[in-house]
Amino acid sequence: MTWTPRESEDLYNLPAWGQGYFGINAAGNVTATPSPGAEPIDLHALTEDILRRGMRAPLLLRFDGILRQAVARISNAFDAARAEFDYQAPYHCIFPIKVNQQRHVVEQLVAGGEAHGLGLEVGSKPELLAVMGLNLRAGTPLICNGYKDAEYIETALLASRLGIRPVIVVEKFTELATILRASEELGIEPEIGVRMKPRIQGSGRWKESGGDRSKFGLTTRQIVEAVKVLEAAGKLDRLVLLHFHIGSQITNVRSVKEAMREATRTFIGLRELGATIEFVDVGGGLAVDYDGSNTTSDSSMNYSLQEYANDVVWHLKEACDEEGLAQPTILSESGRALTAHHAVLITEVLGVSNYTAVEDAVVAEEGEHDMVFKMSEVHARMRQSAKNAREAQRREAYHDALQLRDEAMLLFNMGQLDLEGRARVEELFWATCNQILELEGDEEDYAEEFTALDNAMADTYFLNFSLFQSLPDSWAIHQLFPCVPLHRHTEEPTRRATLVDVTCDSDGKIEHFVGDGEPKSVLEVHPFTEGERYFVAFFLVGAYQEILGDMHNLFGDTNVIHVDHAANGRPTLSHVIRGDRVQELLSYVEYHEQDLITNMRKNIEEALDAGRMTLEQSALLQEHFERGLAGYSYLSPSEPRP
Repeated sequence: MTWTPRESEDLYNLPAWGQGYFGINAAGNVTATPSPGAEPIDLHALTEDILRRGMRAPLLLRFDGILRQAVARISNAFDAARAEFDYQAPYHCIFPIKVNQQRHVVEQLVAGGEAHGLGLEVGSKPELLAVMGLNLRAGTPLICNGYKDAEYIETALLASRLGIRPVIVVEKFTELATILRASEELGIEPEIGVRMKPRIQGSGRWKESGGDRSKFGLTTRQIVEAVKVLEAAGKLDRLVLLHFHIGSQITNVRSVKEAMREATRTFIGLRELGATIEFVDVGGGLAVDYDGSNTTSDSSMNYSLQEYANDVVWHLKEACDEEGLAQPTILSESGRALTAHHAVLITEVLGVSNYTAVEDAVVAEEGEHDMVFKMSEVHARMRQSAKNAREAQRREAYHDALQLRDEAMLLFNMGQLDLEGRARVEELFWATCNQILELEGDEEDYAEEFTALDNAMADTYFLNFSLFQSLPDSWAIHQLFPCVPLHRHTEEPTRRATLVDVTCDSDGKIEHFVGDGEPKSVLEVHPFTEGERYFVAFFLVGAYQEILGDMHNLFGDTNVIHVDHAANGRPTLSHVIRGDRVQELLSYVEYHEQDLITNMRKNIEEALDAGRMTLEQSALLQEHFERGLAGYSYLSPSEPRP
């Protein structure tokens, strides 16, 4: 039966998490549609073109058009909510640059968000300095969060002279005195915000961002005290913003509703105390549906973007109407939702390890150990079974095989089975297990032990990338990222695999994949053929992954390519950022290039003097060493067959 690209889309749940940005074309290749109405970009063809330009995988593709669309989608959702509920005050989408501090990403968002009034958020002094160096439009909101020293605060105040609009948010009470002192010394009036510590916690992995024990924010008592301090200083009119945050990736919309009720009551209270409060910043938390399940799982969300916007706007509208208050400008810091979809990591399969390539040796031969014959009989019993063998028959065969393998191990440890005999028993055991899995039972319940066996029998696909550098959240918090073969989707993916990276760390593996509602422990892939390139892509990696990545085994940043549509509709590489070279990575840990080359020359001369190498070998070693220092930190797969 012919396999179709549509079947692959369903298998990988692509329409659910792809949000219309990604699909599979008739040629069986994954596509991206970063700009509305534009011709989809064939990612396999694009990857091949990039490799022909002399770059190597792994590659990180950033789609500038998806960044522009994301700003528009969020802004349009809030505009629709404002129109529905007759909310007259503006809305501004705020990008917290901690989510992805790469300059070209921030610049694309600033440019794409200009028409929507996009603002930025910084959480440290270095981030503040970074955005001050950008060409921001006059009046751009700049929310200054994070713990602050005097220099941070003074710099933020001076930044207001550039024409942008920094609002210094008080995260801990002692910052207020520093703000007032710096304002007086510089002669610059501040715009101040307070971050409330919400009683309600969010949902999902980051729910501890809210609640009484949350790291940031002021208690209700401290907020009231801050109002008194500002009033005494004659600066209460400078308190212009109320901010709260209940955590990233809020999975349950109920948390949003409860947080908004608490925030609106605090907003009303501040207005009653005489504070201006021009802005209400609802923080981050707008989730990304990484697995497409539309549930409250940690990698999903049980609400839509429009529902989220409606809840925020409605609660503020109701509060203002009930109390007869002027409506505040709404800010939201939806960094994850702005950037997750725009980046795709493409890596190449280097090789495969499996247990199933033993079918040529399934029959015991004369002279082999009795244990080999017994295991061969179990396998033969399964091979002769009909395709509709009952589950009980399969389970019996599996249990027999397990017992025989245990007995063989005991005999091996006692010296009564040699190494070759043990190897034959192992080969036959895995061949039997493979045969058991291929037989389809006629009962509804699939034995739990068969599920475990299915996982144990999965192939291992070795990928040319570092999990710790490119997908750190997959390792640290078991975040799901959609993973799909980049091509061959006119073929059925008949193999089941787990994925491992090229680091020498046992944690460098992926064993959880997007499934139909529930995560699955294996990924369906196509058979790998040595000498032919096979690419796998990870999606929705644009939020946090680059900035959190580390240099495990000194694998560095990948090659990065910004992709956009040219005027003729064809994809164009708008910006290329070379990945880390080995010498750059070594310098981070104090191995400097010139010192290394000098020491290598000394070691070579000593080897020559001792007669351990020839002059030709010394020249070849020096060439390899210097070329290696200047080269890409990732592996160089063999060139594919023509």
